Amino acid sequence: MPDSASIKGTVLVADDMEANRELLAGLLTAEGYRAICVEDGNRALEAVRQEAVDLALLDVRMPGATGYSACLAIKSQPETRLIPVILVTSLTSVDDRIHGIMCGADDFLSKPVNKHELLARVRSLLRLKEFTDELENAETVLFSLALSIEAKDTYTEGHCERLSKLSVALAERLGLPDEEKVALRRAGIVHDIGKISVPEHILTKRGPLTDDEWKIMKQHPVVGERICAPLKSFRLVLPVIRHHHEKLDGSGYPDGLKGEEIPLTARILQITDIYDALTTERPYRNALHPQHAFAVIREEVKRGWWDGYLLGEFEALVAEPVMPQAGTGGQG
Repeated sequence: MPDSASIKGTVLVADDMEANRELLAGLLTAEGYRAICVEDGNRALEAVRQEAVDLALLDVRMPGATGYSACLAIKSQPETRLIPVILVTSLTSVDDRIHGIMCGADDFLSKPVNKHELLARVRSLLRLKEFTDELENAETVLFSLALSIEAKDTYTEGHCERLSKLSVALAERLGLPDEEKVALRRAGIVHDIGKISVPEHILTKRGPLTDDEWKIMKQHPVVGERICAPLKSFRLVLPVIRHHHEKLDGSGYPDGLKGEEIPLTARILQITDIYDALTTERPYRNALHPQHAFAVIREEVKRGWWDGYLLGEFEALVAEPVMPQAGTGGQG
């Protein structure tokens, strides 16, 4: 068994045959991996919940949860779906392979297992997992940075999280694709991350900003886009960050876009952002009742600023019994 400092990764081995478990575990530990062995699919699911598993080797035919169902369960949970899964099987038909792919399997190994093929596939998938872990860590850093900016102003506490939930809820009502809902969830958190470049005395100023201060403030969407641009997983988030302060009549910033030039996801975030700002406490006014807030936004729709159709859909959404609620926060 390798010592903890030299472990290359933790591999879960699930097989109802003890001889198979011992064979796979022996091959893996000899190469510097830590092997966790279980005898069925249910115990495999317990293991991925309780241990930091880097890769799972699942026999297809096991009592209880099969390799297929265990793989599907692993790939269905946000906290485990990035764990690579290799299905180990003696089944060779195309239908069996398609079934495995539909369950989310990343690769297959045929029995009897070839040592060199096993180790090559494990190395390849663990390399890929390192890259996805780095992406996750980068996202975590960005989220933490965005929330630290929010924390500078007690009146914006919880704003990002609420905006994220409200925007996704509206996107779901509109039937947007999953990738756009994910983009809105992320954008709700990081939409104002560019404010890291705005001096704190401007960011927390209680009175009106001067012309020079506004010039600085209006650059934060551009800076935010630049900060997040290196992450390819944020491809659909970038337009929301850059354009959530545009207005339909072209009077917004930073690009003066008009009408449908403004991406739909940015327009969704605008509506939820304004609503959350109006329905939360501010230093200069009390929180508005939702009905009063919607009346204010409707007047701004008449001025040609916001999307009236989206406002109507959002108002209907807020009227539903189960709905993410606004709290203490402010407009970004």
